[in-house]
Amino acid sequence: MRLRDALAAARERLETHADLATSAGRDAELLLLHAAGLPRASLFAYPECELGVEEDVRYQASVARRLALEPIQYIIGVQEFYGLALKVTPAVLIPRPETEHLIEAVLERSSKDEPLRILDVGTGSGAIAIALATHLPKAQVTALDLSPGALAVAEENVRAHGLAGRIRFIGSDLLAAVAGEIFDVIVSNPPYIPAADRSSLHPQVREYEPDMALFAGAAGMDIYRRLVPQAFDALRPGGLLAMEIGWGQTDAIRDLLSGWMDVSFVDDLQGIPRVALARRPD
Repeated sequence: MRLRDALAAARERLETHADLATSAGRDAELLLLHAAGLPRASLFAYPECELGVEEDVRYQASVARRLALEPIQYIIGVQEFYGLALKVTPAVLIPRPETEHLIEAVLERSSKDEPLRILDVGTGSGAIAIALATHLPKAQVTALDLSPGALAVAEENVRAHGLAGRIRFIGSDLLAAVAGEIFDVIVSNPPYIPAADRSSLHPQVREYEPDMALFAGAAGMDIYRRLVPQAFDALRPGGLLAMEIGWGQTDAIRDLLSGWMDVSFVDDLQGIPRVALARRPD
């Protein structure tokens, strides 16, 4: 089958699914490029080329997985975050564009010339740790996660980006494994979705991404209630705490941060408060 015919057929199949209709063309293209091992330019330059039998089998299997609403990032195994290509598997949350606001907020408040000690709590794929280490070349980053599977993915991503000497990984329930250590910056994108919101999530999130990276009790606040006091004890005076937060959590987060300095919030592109920032008092 020619590339263009395979692409058209896959697009038609994906368009039949209501949840995939709007992304059918993009998904069909990404899956074809992955299955055939081709750069995007080849698809448009040589649409008459034949898709090999093995490549076609892989392609059809990938399309079937997508029709079952498996996230395309898990199928192709890659997600871009802050300009970085990162491996992702079902062991980790797929990095979102919204989390890039967290990176930008930390970079705006940090100096490239300082040997900062940064702690990433709940590192997942390592997206935050890698982005910060890339843009803060003198920083040393400690990345924590409770999931051995997530840590394995994060370590692979760090090696791929040549940062193994500047990021260390530790299995830990929040900050338990680094008790007594002091940091200049603590950053986290913790689980913050209320358990009651499970049914409202898109099936490709609810059915495929790890629960422990999504849900945090009845109000989505369970991790913050533990994280904020632990971060206070682990930050130097004046040190920065930066956390991604969920919709409607601003007031509760502000209450948790009473007693901190310079408490502020950063909105995402939809005007929703997405990042909470605070400094430990001097």
